[in-house]
Amino acid sequence: MWKIGLAGAAALLSAAIAVASAEEADFTMEGELMRPDGWREWIFVGAPLTPNALNDGEAAFPEFHNVYIDPESWGHWKQTGTFREGTMLAKELVLVGATEEVSGKGYFQGEFRGLEVALKSRERFPDEPGNWACFSFRQKPEPYTMVATASPTESCNACHEAAAADDFVFTQHYPVLRAAKPR
Repeated sequence: MWKIGLAGAAALLSAAIAVASAEEADFTMEGELMRPDGWREWIFVGAPLTPNALNDGEAAFPEFHNVYIDPESWGHWKQTGTFREGTMLAKELVLVGATEEVSGKGYFQGEFRGLEVALKSRERFPDEPGNWACFSFRQKPEPYTMVATASPTESCNACHEAAAADDFVFTQHYPVLRAAKPR
């Protein structure tokens, strides 16, 4: 049996915490956000869809939005009902594929279209509403670009400011977040 003592146990715990919270945003020297690794392994919170067929053929976002939250921010959300400094939400855009399958008529996911990440950082984005910035890692088909610059405020934050339920996030569309929010 190994004896590691209190100091050894503390070091192991620190290492475990570092691994568990290793998903922090990384930036290039030019201030571009580097695409986070493993976003599809984060906590899935929902997949809104605004298809063209329900929007007179011209939906603003005619694809599925598979949305994930980084694990550390998920834990913080469940405890506090707020988005922590450093929260990352990944939104993978997926085209509508088939509309008829063996299970019946519906909207089925097709090909990947792009990846967007929203990042909350008071330090990096002090002038952005809610300290959120949005980044688009576009490229069809995959692989997505490795880095992205912040989108202009008016391209994302204006709509989020006007209609999002919690801190610029459309939690009203994500039952997983609503169910986990402390009452």
